[in-house]
Amino acid sequence: MPATPAWPPRSTPRLFVDSVLAPGPLPLTGTAAHYLLSVMRLAVGDPVRLFDDRTGEWLATVGAVRKRDLILDIGDHLAEREAVPDLWLCAAPLKKGRIDWLVEKACELGVDRVVPTLTRRAVVDAPKLDRLRAHMVEAAEQCGRTALPTLADPVKLPALLREWPAGRRLFFADETGGGDPLATMRAHAGPAAILIGPEGGFDDAERELVRAHAAAVPISLGPRILRADTAAAAAVSLWMAAAGDWHQS
Repeated sequence: MPATPAWPPRSTPRLFVDSVLAPGPLPLTGTAAHYLLSVMRLAVGDPVRLFDDRTGEWLATVGAVRKRDLILDIGDHLAEREAVPDLWLCAAPLKKGRIDWLVEKACELGVDRVVPTLTRRAVVDAPKLDRLRAHMVEAAEQCGRTALPTLADPVKLPALLREWPAGRRLFFADETGGGDPLATMRAHAGPAAILIGPEGGFDDAERELVRAHAAAVPISLGPRILRADTAAAAAVSLWMAAAGDWHQS
């Protein structure tokens, strides 16, 4: 006998909804409705996966379609909200496009919190948080995450260090830092953060300020000079391999 097709299909659209989900009808309007109706061309009875960053993932079907909106019927609870590794990414704002890429990859790689960190050489004073959050939502929709990273308000580096929580290591990506980052991160397991500087790097005073902090652990990211966004993705990947949840996959 032929195998029973998987339900819902792997091609089922997946959508973030910023409200607590539960079984029952869910009206959709605006951008979400446009995406499902005009881009995905859904019709009555078609499935949709929904997640809300609170209760996990749900399966819904299209119950009714109107010209510019639709009603989804939420049914099965597919998964609880994922357990998120306790890793923050503290990164200096970058130019538009590169900062968008950075937060997308932070979301895909499993970061719990993104903290825009203002430094002297940063070329951007304050990133547009609404745009960055939209990029994280899109990344979560595409990569199957049921949790979104928290996006903190921008903070100046000295204030970040003054208010640093006890018990959280701060891995400082410094081109003058040495050693094996995998071994270093394994040796300092527990709540952690990664600090990435701007395109021009930290200035000498900032570097000394970070190095003097009790929570700071300098690491090297290899023999090549990396762009800030590449360094962020590399450092997060190393931490996930050494102390995160990659071993569970």
